[in-house]
Amino acid sequence: MTSAPVTQLLARPAQGRIAYDVQGSGPLLLLVPGMGDLRSTYRFITPALVAAGYTVVTTDLRGHGDSNTAFESYGDNETASDIEALIRERGVPATIVGNSMAAGAAVLVAAQHPGLVSRLVLIGPFVREAAISRVGKRFFRLLMARPWAAAAWKAYLPTLYAGRKPVDFAEYRQRVIESLKRPGYARAFSLTTRTDHVDAGNSVGSVTAPTLVVMGEKDPDFKDPKAEADWVSQALNGATVMVPEAGHYPQSQQPELTAAAILQFLDAQTGAGQP
Repeated sequence: MTSAPVTQLLARPAQGRIAYDVQGSGPLLLLVPGMGDLRSTYRFITPALVAAGYTVVTTDLRGHGDSNTAFESYGDNETASDIEALIRERGVPATIVGNSMAAGAAVLVAAQHPGLVSRLVLIGPFVREAAISRVGKRFFRLLMARPWAAAAWKAYLPTLYAGRKPVDFAEYRQRVIESLKRPGYARAFSLTTRTDHVDAGNSVGSVTAPTLVVMGEKDPDFKDPKAEADWVSQALNGATVMVPEAGHYPQSQQPELTAAAILQFLDAQTGAGQP
């Protein structure tokens, strides 16, 4: 039985600290969660990726989890900056696995720093502005604002897990909410909800990294999940895998299928000469 990884902290100059764990050895996979989530969203697929011969780094977003809240701003571009810094800290190019808004950040890194990114795996990806009215956006941001952000997110989370829920869903949701209740974290979360994906959408044409899009068939964040997944994969010259009985978090709702899809993609790219 392997021991739990020791959490490490990456200091960002004149800003805060980003928390991350490292497990395994081999080519680097950097797993980044979405807004309002924790790095342990990848708890079910990490063992399979490590067993397959990869170094797996799971990281919290700034102002989330074990990262601190000493940051002035939050969003796609800020997350992209943190991802870039973490890859440079490790010293080798990475395959970035990004869920939700982290997928948009991953696209930004791949477009701006192609030498740092060997491949992209985008799960439930927001890589362009969603077709939501300004009123809808304002309502969501108001809903997720202080002082009721934790309660609102707790009520909203089950809808994002449409389909099969993880076996530990109740426990995990409580862990997420307790994390939000700490001083400063609801504010960081609320500021993160104000991000947009305009820059990511404008960057897709500059991405050259091989890309896999993984989308839950029941993802409630998209009116037509299959159509959105296909748009993203076509824009990035990638491939799409649709995951049955999964919503916005296939990595924890259907971990066996998601890990298998990722490993098949990585194996195919390795055979094609990718590191």
